[in-house]
Amino acid sequence: MRPRIVYVHGCGPKPRADLLRAEWDRALLGRDANGTSHLAYWAPLLHPEPLPDREPDPMEGRPGAAARAEAGAAGGAAGTRDAGAVGGENAESFPPPLEDPARFVARVAAEAAEAARGRAGRPDGTAPGGTTPDSAASDGPAPDRAASSGTAPDRAASGGTGGEAAGTAEGRAPGRAGGGALDGWLRDMAYLAEALALAEEPRPGPGAEPLPSAPSLARPGRTALFRNLVRRVYQDVHAYFLGGAGPAVRQAVADALDAAEAGRAADGGGPLVVVGHGPGSVAAYEVLAERGQPVDLFVTIGSPLGSAEVQGCLAAPPAVPSGTALWLNASDARDLVALDHTLRPDFAPPGRVTDVLVRNASAHHHGAADYLRDPLVRGPVHRVLGRIA
Repeated sequence: MRPRIVYVHGCGPKPRADLLRAEWDRALLGRDANGTSHLAYWAPLLHPEPLPDREPDPMEGRPGAAARAEAGAAGGAAGTRDAGAVGGENAESFPPPLEDPARFVARVAAEAAEAARGRAGRPDGTAPGGTTPDSAASDGPAPDRAASSGTAPDRAASGGTGGEAAGTAEGRAPGRAGGGALDGWLRDMAYLAEALALAEEPRPGPGAEPLPSAPSLARPGRTALFRNLVRRVYQDVHAYFLGGAGPAVRQAVADALDAAEAGRAADGGGPLVVVGHGPGSVAAYEVLAERGQPVDLFVTIGSPLGSAEVQGCLAAPPAVPSGTALWLNASDARDLVALDHTLRPDFAPPGRVTDVLVRNASAHHHGAADYLRDPLVRGPVHRVLGRIA
């Protein structure tokens, strides 16, 4: 018998699947899992091109990579035309102008709605240049549950998110009353990003001591770095719930779980651990809730599942998946994606859920590798994987 792990990655473009899986193995286990780990690789559904092997993943919170990503995204945005100067390797030289947060929120919401309309208008239902949902799932597409969840893709594609369109037209941030299911979550993330950037701005020590020779990223740079995370996460979650990508993402998760089950059967059984990061934790949760598959430990890191707006988009009321024995939810108090850090009050029975606050040292406090390396995450996983019945 051998234990099995299923990883479900988070938002944004990713490295090649085998490279990403190996990175998570090393972070969580300190070694390669020798074929016993499986990755639900859904990035190509929304981001057709993988990251080059030598290019760091901006979603891991490495300042230079995040700076380049922010510069590329902000280069054509209103109010951020000078942000191209950010593109250097050293994030300390990051000098973009600060866009008003309300305008940033309205712009991001509008971009997400436009992307949803673009996917709905393509005959293959993909992002431009992307793969079809069927191509990500070896056994065919998952059933479309949009009607049962109340988040029909065609509603988003026709502008039905309301608050997004209104916020864009009037130059205001979309709000909870505007009609967009995720608008309030986007607004809260964006304003928390402002607060964090100000709180983490380098400042002199006591008296007249100068700043260190290599100070941390100054406020404009930190704001832009945090906003890069907010934009990426919101756009992918919007695509999942409102842009028609949900069924294909869930199918990628189901395929990885099926592969793990086949491996367990061939090995004579063994514990199963499922790890979901950021938006990937939402897809993992929904598949486990639908299937009721036995899982020894479900681990969510940097998860948005505690947010009321995200819970409101789920296909069923929040609850611990019936087959899940234990659920460990880890977050950093500064992680913009995990606005609510306690799942236990909302997901019954609470006795099966443990919420832990950890320190994520990545630049935006959301990097998956930093979560997986934390002893409060690694310890429970290692204990479960070492339990061979």
